[in-house]
Amino acid sequence: MTNISVFIVEDDPMVLDVNIGFLEKVTGFSLVGTAANGQDALRQIKKLKPNLVLLDMFLPDVSGLDILVELRSERIPSDVIMITAARDAQTIQEVMRLGAVDYMVKPFRFDRFQKALQDYHKMTKRIKGLQQLKQEDIDEWLGSTGDAIELPKGLNELTMKQILLSLVEEEGSPVTAEQLARHVGMARVTVRKYLDFLAIKEKVRIEMQYGQVGRPTKYYSLK
Repeated sequence: MTNISVFIVEDDPMVLDVNIGFLEKVTGFSLVGTAANGQDALRQIKKLKPNLVLLDMFLPDVSGLDILVELRSERIPSDVIMITAARDAQTIQEVMRLGAVDYMVKPFRFDRFQKALQDYHKMTKRIKGLQQLKQEDIDEWLGSTGDAIELPKGLNELTMKQILLSLVEEEGSPVTAEQLARHVGMARVTVRKYLDFLAIKEKVRIEMQYGQVGRPTKYYSLK
């Protein structure tokens, strides 16, 4: 398999140098270009069509989000890993809806950078040359990147990300599995399975509220 071509969009020269240095340490990737502003980035990406773009969110002329929108609208065949200091749930969800394969929050260490690229490499290697994908292949493809919790059989990372993002949006307010299920558009039993797993991993806390009759109600919130 030939090296994966990478284009880096970053307006800070020092950060750009760090990212290039990180990239050079990861086997299987080759830098094909860089840009310090959005217009130059769009022009070069449309011409070069790299496999992967490491895209900074905040640029001097246009936002990385605007670049991602234009790349998607013109169906440029480049995957995107967004790099930014923004960590609000709304921005992250918007980026994911537009198809970014990962989201790295500044400042990040080399091991996080390396994981993002290695996961992307595994994803592309797995699907290359396949005519049809099984459900397991699709789940692994969609859920292969990011800071994953090791999941048992039957749970996939994409669903886990959606549930975690919804919990972030609650800003620490406890919610029931039923309330969260309505928000994410999933079955209550599915959401509860993920929430109980997160509780075992000590990622969420469970509060029991007792009514006058019936079973107590479980409320979940991020720790």
